[in-house]
Amino acid sequence: MCTIRFMRNPRPREDLLEKAIAYFVAHGVGDTSLRTLAAEIGTSHRMLIYHFGSREGLLTAIVSSFWHGQQAVLDELTSADPGDPRGNAWRMWEVMVEGSAITPLVFELSAPAMQEAPWTESFREGTAAWVRQIGAHLVAYGEPPARAEALARAAMAVVRGALWELAITGDRAAADLAVRTVLDETWPGR
Repeated sequence: MCTIRFMRNPRPREDLLEKAIAYFVAHGVGDTSLRTLAAEIGTSHRMLIYHFGSREGLLTAIVSSFWHGQQAVLDELTSADPGDPRGNAWRMWEVMVEGSAITPLVFELSAPAMQEAPWTESFREGTAAWVRQIGAHLVAYGEPPARAEALARAAMAVVRGALWELAITGDRAAADLAVRTVLDETWPGR
């Protein structure tokens, strides 16, 4: 007798999250309901509620996923060449630009976060973790802790501004120049 076994998806939540991100990158969030999203990504709104609790829970998961992904990339880049802060910063910029399709989604979600949306804390936690992570790398490069934290915050501000500019104008050369200028001023001769 033959027994048929069905493979269970070991990561259904992550798969749904990836599909939701892809949908929102292509269409924006706007007032998309879980029912509409579910129909578009081939699932049911009940599965989205099961895995995320609510629309706000899903958007919170998207923000968290973005930050964790960026942190993983930074760790990978800095461990590959730990002695080159300027080069690592430039490579991180290039990775962010290559993934810039998600930038409008991040900016769309950041505006309500400024008004205490349910995912505001995810933005705050992600920003704080990013500053700590960049700051720790800068301390390892020899920067004093206070300067490292200030440089980490400045780096985030510059990258956000350059990504905003790139998303609005499409002018990659101008965005690259802005980032390169800050890197040249921060680490001249490196």
